[in-house]
Amino acid sequence: MEGFLVALVVSFGVIFVAELGDKSQLMALTFATRFRTVPVLIGITVATAVVHLASVAIGYGLGAALPTEWISLVAGLAFLGFGAWTLRGDTLTEEEKRKAEKNSKSAIVAVSIAFFLAELGDKTMLATITLATQYGWFGTWLGSTIGMVAADALAILVGRMLGRKLPEKTIKYGAAALFAICGLWLILEAVTQLT
Repeated sequence: MEGFLVALVVSFGVIFVAELGDKSQLMALTFATRFRTVPVLIGITVATAVVHLASVAIGYGLGAALPTEWISLVAGLAFLGFGAWTLRGDTLTEEEKRKAEKNSKSAIVAVSIAFFLAELGDKTMLATITLATQYGWFGTWLGSTIGMVAADALAILVGRMLGRKLPEKTIKYGAAALFAICGLWLILEAVTQLT
């Protein structure tokens, strides 16, 4: 039990701090301006749990690496597409708005996929792999997942507070710019790794 608690606390702390100012927080903030909070948090949690489970498996058992540069490149291009889509905008009728608020499956899926792709090869994934080589897999997985979700929840809270005070047009352009920044960041990381 002591080893589990050490792994939990250390991995929570390391990942929480590593996530502060990371592109994932920008993504969380951006998604918080588009979707309701609970679906965004569920999507982040699902993606983080899966990526960090893979991370501890690699770190604890396999010792192998994923081809992260190509995944980062694809994710970066996807984020540029998300940015363009945000700029184009969507118009919903009142009935469609009610349905969208009731049915949050599409938000959960969109957030999960985006976070999954963005986290593959990210510093938090690499940190989780490293932690898993030194501590137990379950405590590391749980601590790193909770640490990342907590840091991104902080970004969502900030995004929600800003969303109430900013005009819709500013939010639209800001969200598109954040998606573009995340996309360019991922593409730059991929190109740097490929060269």
